[in-house]
Amino acid sequence: MSLSQPAAAGNDGPLKPVVGFLRKVGTFIDSMSVSGVDRRYIGSPEKPWQVILKGNISQTDLKMRSMVDFNDIFPDMSVYWLWEPHIMTVPSTYVGLWAGYRGYGLGYSINVGGDKGTNLTFGAMGGRYGLNIRIHRFETDETTIRFQADAFGEHYDLEESGRLDAPVNVRTLIADGYYLFNGKHFSYAAAYDQSVIQLHSAGSLLVGGMYYYSHMNYSQPRNAYFINVMNDIGRVKQWQGSIGVGYAYNFVPAKGWLISAMGMPMLTFYNRIKIWHYDSNLSDFEEDDEAMYEKFDTGEISREEYDAWWEQTLDKMNVWERDHSAHHSNIRFNHDARLSLTYQWDRYFFNVYGQFNNFQYSHQDASGRLNDWFVNASIGIRL
Repeated sequence: MSLSQPAAAGNDGPLKPVVGFLRKVGTFIDSMSVSGVDRRYIGSPEKPWQVILKGNISQTDLKMRSMVDFNDIFPDMSVYWLWEPHIMTVPSTYVGLWAGYRGYGLGYSINVGGDKGTNLTFGAMGGRYGLNIRIHRFETDETTIRFQADAFGEHYDLEESGRLDAPVNVRTLIADGYYLFNGKHFSYAAAYDQSVIQLHSAGSLLVGGMYYYSHMNYSQPRNAYFINVMNDIGRVKQWQGSIGVGYAYNFVPAKGWLISAMGMPMLTFYNRIKIWHYDSNLSDFEEDDEAMYEKFDTGEISREEYDAWWEQTLDKMNVWERDHSAHHSNIRFNHDARLSLTYQWDRYFFNVYGQFNNFQYSHQDASGRLNDWFVNASIGIRL
C-alpha cells in the first residue's frame, strides 16, 4: 500500500486532514521518483515502503605535523625538530534500522565496537540530485609519534607508539550534494538507497559541492607537554567549502545486479582555520623531570617509580589560553570517491558501499590532514 492510495473507510473522522496530507505527500514523492526518467532504464518498485537493517564500519586517520624551534626547549640542540603525531582510530562498527517511503525516512544506529564515538548520517536522493550528511564524534589517546632532529652531531629519526596523557577529542561534519546531467538514464538512488532500480547500464557527468567542518581539541592540562611541542597549539577548527565536476557510472552485468562507481576531483575555494595557543606551567617541572629521569637512567629508581612520579606531576599541570586567531589558507585540491554493489531479488535487496574523503590544513609551522572512510552494508525488504 502506498501513501497515495485512497484512504480506507472510516478515515473521515478526526484523522481525515492527516490522511489527506499524507496522501498528497505520497503522490508528490511517487511522481518525483519517476519524473523525467526513461522507464526503460530506471524502474520504480511496485512496493514503495522500505525497511532496512544497516551496518556501518568507519575509521578516521588524523596526522598532525609541527616544526618546533628546539633552542627554546633545549639550548644544546640544533635549530628545528620535527614532531609528527599520527592518530588512527580503531575501526568502529554501528548497527541500526531504517524505515521509509521511496527513500525518504528515518533510522537509528548504535555503536557496537571500535572508538565508542557517535555517528549520525542523513541522506536524501532524487532523480537528479542528492544530499548526504555525516557527523562523527570520537576521542582517543592512542597515537604513533615520529620524531626527527639533528642534535649533538647526530641525526635522530624515531617512531614510537604510545598513549597521550589525555585524549584528543575530534568532531567532524561532512555534507556533500550533487546534481546529475543524465538523470533520464542514470540513477544515483538505485546504487545508494535502492528506492528505484537501474535496469540497464548508464553513466552521467555530475557537479557537486562539499562542506567540511572539524574541531580537534587536546587542550587538557595533562597534555601540557604535547601542546608545547605542537607550537603551543591546543585546539584547531577548520571549515572548508569545495566544488567539483566528476563522473558516475552504473554497470548492470546481469538482472538484479548493479555495480556503481563515482569519482569527483574537487577544488577547495574556502579554507578557514582557527587556532588556539596555550601557555602552561610546564617549565616549573623541567628541573625535577631531568633529575628524576637521570635517577631512572642510572638505575637509582625503577621505571614504575618514575612513572608514578610522572603521574603525580601531571595532576599538578595547568594550561590556559594565550590567544587565538583565524586565517584563510590557499586554494587546495580535494577528492570524493564512492563505490557500491547491489543485488535485488523479489522484494528483497542487499547493498554495500564505501566512501573516502581527504582533508588538509596548514598554518605557519603546523599542518595536518584527516582521512575519513566508511563502508555501509544493508539488507532490506519492500512492503
